[in-house]
Amino acid sequence: MTRSPADPAAAGSSAATAFLPDGQGWESVAVTDLPDDLLRLARSVKGFLPDDEADALRSAAATHLTPGGVMVEIGTYCGKSTIHLGHVAREAGATLVTVDHHRGSEENQVGWEYHDAELVDPETGVFDTLPRFRRAMLDAGLEDVVVPVVARSTTVAAFWRTPVDVVFVDGGHTDEHAGNDYAGWSPWVRPGGALLIHDVFPDPADGGQAPYRIYLRALDDGFVEQPGTGSLRVLRRP
Repeated sequence: MTRSPADPAAAGSSAATAFLPDGQGWESVAVTDLPDDLLRLARSVKGFLPDDEADALRSAAATHLTPGGVMVEIGTYCGKSTIHLGHVAREAGATLVTVDHHRGSEENQVGWEYHDAELVDPETGVFDTLPRFRRAMLDAGLEDVVVPVVARSTTVAAFWRTPVDVVFVDGGHTDEHAGNDYAGWSPWVRPGGALLIHDVFPDPADGGQAPYRIYLRALDDGFVEQPGTGSLRVLRRP
């Protein structure tokens, strides 16, 4: 999640631009826009993804996703980014697997800055984003494309054995959680595939440093940086 919620009324485009190798560098090509109804829905869903980063996310996913391929999203919250990625998966004839325990990250808990009391189950008193996510997927018509896995990222990574076109890391923002997400999922990015990391802030004044540290780790491990937007980093496995 980003450190500040996206303003649903903020200026932004539903258009995406993909960056594809042209042999000499990178050329910009158009990618199918998010339909207006899905764009309105995505903006209405609780979450932390500004329009420009949503466009870039869609673009990067569309660039690297293959027909019949698999994309994995780590950290779902209420499904804002999932709508964008799910649309790309549908257009590509691919599948999006989204992994989240739906109990919220540390900063979502009571007493923390990003706690939202509306997401607390009134019967159990437990923070729970799963009902909002399920409703968002129903409203978006993406239930046949998006496969939700309700579990911790580390639990699923331990038995995962499928190469992935795209991994989007947007889960817990502590060093432990971000580090585990990177260690568990980056090895499954296929050659030519992409690792996308959200909330990368080189300046500590702008946000937490755990995503930035795994971004640096990815560069050290040989991932090659591609054009990104805002706090979204796009890294390609050679």
